[in-house]
Amino acid sequence: MKAIVTGAAGGIGKATALRLAADGFSVLVADIHAERAAATAAEIRANGGLAESRGIDLTDRAALLALADEAGPVDALVNNAGIFDVRAFADLTADDFRRMAEVNVIPLFELTRAVAARAPRGARIVNLASRAYLGASHYAHYVASKAAVVGLTRAMALELAGKGILVNAVAPGVIDTDMLKARSDTDRGALAAQQPLGILGRAEDVADAIAYLASPRLAFVTGQVLIVDGGRTLGGFIG
Repeated sequence: MKAIVTGAAGGIGKATALRLAADGFSVLVADIHAERAAATAAEIRANGGLAESRGIDLTDRAALLALADEAGPVDALVNNAGIFDVRAFADLTADDFRRMAEVNVIPLFELTRAVAARAPRGARIVNLASRAYLGASHYAHYVASKAAVVGLTRAMALELAGKGILVNAVAPGVIDTDMLKARSDTDRGALAAQQPLGILGRAEDVADAIAYLASPRLAFVTGQVLIVDGGRTLGGFIG
């Protein structure tokens, strides 16, 4: 089995690459940070798995299509690469929206289309959305991009069903990645207290959800969004 994981140099992407390798996938680690991607692949190999890496800017369409050509048929694609930016709605510009779409939406569409054209029957596509697609303040452009990811997931699931390709999404909540680790212990404690489970999510928690949706044992789940947020969404307030 072969998998491509984008944005796999660190955080959720790296945890996913490691998990899929442990599940028996040969993983192509793709990230704009070539050295860190190589380090992820090296860690997989050190653990006895199979991996190679590619440094790639997914907004470069020619490079993206070349990656799909080089990879050939794959059994799983995890579209994890993306950016995040905090900005008040009143301060947003059209360029802010354009940049978010150019990174978070268009490469996902392009790569999925290219991979699906080569994929064997029964391949799995897993897209990284965010709980923010339900609505959040101070990053409307990010919310819009992740809502687009959810919409694409549902539409692609219907159109690719005839090829037996399953397309699903994972929507993480507050996950303790490097960006969050830079915040103070007080801030991190306050965030944890807001979660029904009283803890912050780990990258591995999201990777486990992705691994479930990428598993060859999955047969009757497509077009779904699996929210991984410790129950926060149950409170009805998305902050």
